Amino acid sequence: MESHAKRVVIIGAGHAGGSVAGLLRQYGFDGPITLIGDEPIPPYQRPPLSKAWLKGEADADSLQLKDPAWWADNGCDLRLGQTVTAIDREAKTVTVGGKTIPYDALVLATGSRARALAIPGAGLDGVLSLRTAADAEHLKAHLGPGKRLAVIGGGYVGLEAAASAMALGGAATIIEREPRVLARVASAPVSAFYQVAHARRGVEVLTSASVTALEGDGAVSAVVLADGRRIACDVALVGVGAVANTELAESAGLDCRDGVLVDAAARTSDPAIWAVGDVTRRPGGVFGGDIRFESVPNALEQAKQAASAIAGRDQPPPEVPWFWSDQYDLKLQMAGLAIDSDRQILRGDPDDERFAVFHLRGDVIRCVEAVNAPPEFMAGRLMIGKQTPVDPAKLADPDVGMKEVGA
Repeated sequence: MESHAKRVVIIGAGHAGGSVAGLLRQYGFDGPITLIGDEPIPPYQRPPLSKAWLKGEADADSLQLKDPAWWADNGCDLRLGQTVTAIDREAKTVTVGGKTIPYDALVLATGSRARALAIPGAGLDGVLSLRTAADAEHLKAHLGPGKRLAVIGGGYVGLEAAASAMALGGAATIIEREPRVLARVASAPVSAFYQVAHARRGVEVLTSASVTALEGDGAVSAVVLADGRRIACDVALVGVGAVANTELAESAGLDCRDGVLVDAAARTSDPAIWAVGDVTRRPGGVFGGDIRFESVPNALEQAKQAASAIAGRDQPPPEVPWFWSDQYDLKLQMAGLAIDSDRQILRGDPDDERFAVFHLRGDVIRCVEAVNAPPEFMAGRLMIGKQTPVDPAKLADPDVGMKEVGA
């Protein structure tokens, strides 16, 4: 498979876009690469923003994907603090600051943005989201001993931020409109475990609680609930989901549906344009259909797919989607998707803070959620990829090793 691309332009200098540039050089592509990002700092790792960054254990330098000199040394034209305003597919150019840049291959890595709250007071100072290093730095300034954090939305980022706030000597309240936290992304046993784990560590967890307004004199001081309760706070973190940044792709006429539609090689409906990371909707593989899977492993897998195609290499084998979340001393690792599963098997005891939930269809694992249980995660991920049949009784018995659970 030969590469015909001479000039590569990557829109989005985050984890996904930066990884594409690095992999292109690793795979032997020697043409010019232009990497354009609207943030003022070079590509960096995002997962620590809600954890190590907030706790002061990481900063922009420690999280950078590459040494600052790497980009110029490897022929990457890194343009920071700039925004692409248009794509001309016919001319094969992108417009930045009124000037055009030509491309042979274009990669969209525009990511996603926090979903905004459309309620009174949403524009008050101290009402924050957490997507970028600047967001994390702003939030960190509001955390510390005696500071009260209100988290609106019980998703992973919100729970991680609450854990960080507690570690810094503050207080945290999690407000979730669904009956349980992590309602859209985790099973009921895992949700119940995390609610108990946070409460045990001093976090107030409110479920089935709708936020109707934010109050304060210039800066937020309280979150108002539908039942009239007011949750006092010094800062409010909004974590109610993310919206794919598809506007540029849509205006260029690319196929989009809650994400830029791509194939198994991360290629869009235009054969000269690829898309990677949170902005994409990709094939579901063994799970069928298509999915938007927001995770670093997904972004890196798609970066490999796009870089391989552009560099003229064979496509890498498909990977089982996976994800992780660190809260306190609890590490959640999840692999696969619980789509079309017909039963759950609990292995271990949540009270021990070490257990796994397996989702099966018949005798085949579709998904594993493992808390402080690396062997279950690693074996489960492998079995999902190989579609290996298992003996459910053995799987449920923590005294039986994961290597022995095969049917």
